[in-house]
Amino acid sequence: MPRPSLVPQLTALILEQIRDGRFEPGQHLPSQVLADNLKVSRAPINAALKELERSGIVRSEPNRGYFLADDVDGRIDTGHAVALATDGEDDIYWLIAEDRLAGRLSDRMSEAELMRLYDIPRNRLIKSLYRIAEEGWIERLPGNGWEFRPMLTSRDAYVKAYQFRAAIEAEALRQPDFAIDGAGFAAARAEQAFIVAEGHRTMSRAEIFKANSTFHEMVVACSGNDFFLESVRRVNRLRRLIEYRVTLDRSRLPAQSREHLMILDLIASGQREAAAVFMRQHILGASAIKSPHVG
Repeated sequence: MPRPSLVPQLTALILEQIRDGRFEPGQHLPSQVLADNLKVSRAPINAALKELERSGIVRSEPNRGYFLADDVDGRIDTGHAVALATDGEDDIYWLIAEDRLAGRLSDRMSEAELMRLYDIPRNRLIKSLYRIAEEGWIERLPGNGWEFRPMLTSRDAYVKAYQFRAAIEAEALRQPDFAIDGAGFAAARAEQAFIVAEGHRTMSRAEIFKANSTFHEMVVACSGNDFFLESVRRVNRLRRLIEYRVTLDRSRLPAQSREHLMILDLIASGQREAAAVFMRQHILGASAIKSPHVG
């Protein structure tokens, strides 16, 4: 029996490959090839393909295996397909996120409205809403109401957020009170090295976003300026959902993490001005790659 946490991750990874156009409609999906590419056994791959079959994204044929649906383009963007990409997390969270980004939810919603909309009990809804509140894109109102906070929805706003980050994070490295956080640097090195070695294939979108935003916030926190840190945290909260929607090119994740490790090396060797220049280039480079896919 495959580990319960692995199947949702693999389902999401296969779904991302389908979205990225790596397979043609009707194409055979050999489980052994997928297992070799993702460096896992066939058992969890078959379980993931079965999950995709339930949504109609793939079909199975006796003694032949699994095939991508002929009409996959019409199925890939359905709410159920979004729920499949939850990487083991609460599917209601992702449905709320998708509906909010698509403009299908009002700025203010009551718990009763959301319970009717998603046909779920209150305890399950509350679990998702509290997770959303912790991430900073909704807040509870007096009574049983909730209000969504502003977030980035346009390409222009997305680009400007990256420009702001590039300016703030580079300047944070130049602050006279900048002091290296030894424990933070060690944790960041370990996490970024893991992404280079293995994590770029196995980590969920949420895990990757958290690892990389934590890295940048940790470096900014070393500036000793709480205003810088809170500004970067706010931008990260605003861009979280739109980042989930940008096609995740896993092939560039190792290079991105190597750049993070290089920034740590420059800082550790006392080359903070070089680190500041490289940090700006790193952030603007990421914007140039990702922003064309927004909006």
